[in-house]
Amino acid sequence: MWQLYQFPLCPFSRKIRLLLGEKGVGYELLRESPWERRDEFIDLNPAGRTPVMVDEGRGQVLIDSNAIAEYFEETVEGKAMINGTAAQRAEIRRLVAWFDQDFFYEVTGPLLFERMQKRIVHRQPPDGGALREAMKAANNHLDYVDYLIDHRTWLAGATMSLADLAAAAHISVADYLGGIDWTGHEQTKGWYSGLKSRPSFRPLLAERMEIITPPKYYEDVDF
Repeated sequence: MWQLYQFPLCPFSRKIRLLLGEKGVGYELLRESPWERRDEFIDLNPAGRTPVMVDEGRGQVLIDSNAIAEYFEETVEGKAMINGTAAQRAEIRRLVAWFDQDFFYEVTGPLLFERMQKRIVHRQPPDGGALREAMKAANNHLDYVDYLIDHRTWLAGATMSLADLAAAAHISVADYLGGIDWTGHEQTKGWYSGLKSRPSFRPLLAERMEIITPPKYYEDVDF
């Protein structure tokens, strides 16, 4: 069986967990705190980042969330998440990159550093200015999601895709850390509520990071 090295608030691992859940791929979760730079983990991935997937029986190691997603797209039949024409697949990949790069560096990454890593690793209080900037950026990104949902059924087109999973993974982490103001984002709320109700999403919503608690509405499908 596959083993997935991750920690509860890793958005890239969440993206893969959603993908595997939608595709019905079984795996075992292994907790990894990449900031600890554990030797055995660095041997698996010299970059020291999650997620990493390992199949010891076949001697396979998969590194990087997009490489992992592409691997399962190519090897698991059914429930394609990078689908459609060449142009449609390019749009899916563009939006995945948008959330994995822009949203992460402007929103998810700063929130993780200020509200998780500073508290757990550095024993320091968060920087209020950095949190305000991250929340402002989150609002701008949700404006864009509102626009997409106004014009499409799902973020990249007519069907759910890896773009939706990547977006939901990052938004769920930001929401857990109290970085999302849902006021005025009814389109995004409706889309996100639908994803939260899916069986693949429920394990993520039930998981908790030590000493950091999410808002009370975090698990609610109707919030």
